[in-house]
Amino acid sequence: MPRIALGLEYDGTAFSGWQRQAHAASVQAALERAVGRVADVAGPLEVVCAGRTDAGVHATGQVVHFDTDAERPARAWVRGVNSHLPASIGVRWAAWPGDDFHARFSATARRYRYILLSDPLRPVLRRDRVAWTWKPLSLKPMQAAAQCLLGEHDFSAFRAVACQAKHPVRTVRELTLHRLGDCIVLDIEANAFLHHMVRNIAGVLMAVGAGERPVEWVAEVLAGRDRTRGGVTAPPGGLYLTAVRYPERFGLPDPAPPPAFA
Repeated sequence: MPRIALGLEYDGTAFSGWQRQAHAASVQAALERAVGRVADVAGPLEVVCAGRTDAGVHATGQVVHFDTDAERPARAWVRGVNSHLPASIGVRWAAWPGDDFHARFSATARRYRYILLSDPLRPVLRRDRVAWTWKPLSLKPMQAAAQCLLGEHDFSAFRAVACQAKHPVRTVRELTLHRLGDCIVLDIEANAFLHHMVRNIAGVLMAVGAGERPVEWVAEVLAGRDRTRGGVTAPPGGLYLTAVRYPERFGLPDPAPPPAFA
C-alpha cells in the first residue's frame, strides 16, 4: 500500500493538541476525517505525525504520513483535503517518499520557534500567536544563559512530569535568540524533544531576562535534573513547530519560512 506524506500548518488555538481525543477537538482527528473523505474510505484514515504538539501550540512545518490504495494526484491530496478541513488547518504539499518513510522515526531533527512579546500591555490581535509577559526582558543575559543548553545533555529538569519518553537525553544543535520588532524570538533545533521541553527552556530564560535569576542559574538547573527547580512553563501560544528534518533521499519539500509577528 503506497505511503503518502503531507506538509501541514495549523493554528492550534482551538484544539486540544495534535493527538486524537474522545471528547475534545484535535488536529489529528480533523485531518484524518478530511483524508478519509478524499481517499473515499468508510471512515477516518489513520495519520501519523512527526511530533505531537500540545493544546494551543501551532505548526508551520508539521509532517505526516498515511497509507492508502487510493490513487490521487498531488493537487487532490492538497486542495481536496483542504476543502474538508477547518480554516485553521492547511495542507501545504503532498509527496510520495517511499514505503520505508516514517514521519516520526525517519526524522533526524525537529525545529521550533518561540515568539515572546515583552510589553506592559497585553496583546489583542496577537493574543494567541505570541507568548506575553508584562516584565521587561534583557536579551543579552538570555543569549548568554542559553549557551549551556547546546549539545547533548540530560534534560530531566526541562521535561513535563507526564513525559512518556524512554530517556531524557537530547542533543540541542542550535539555540538562538534575537529581537524581531517588539518581540524576542527563540529558535531551537534538536534531534528530538521532551514533553514541554521548549516551553520550559523559554520559561527559564524568561526568568533570566527579567533579572529574577542570574545567567549561571540555567546551568545549575540543567545539572540538577530536577523539574521542580526549573521555574514556570511558558505559555503555549508563542510556540510553533517550524521544521522537521529528513534524509535527502526521501525528497521532501523544504519547510516554509518560520512565522514572524513583529
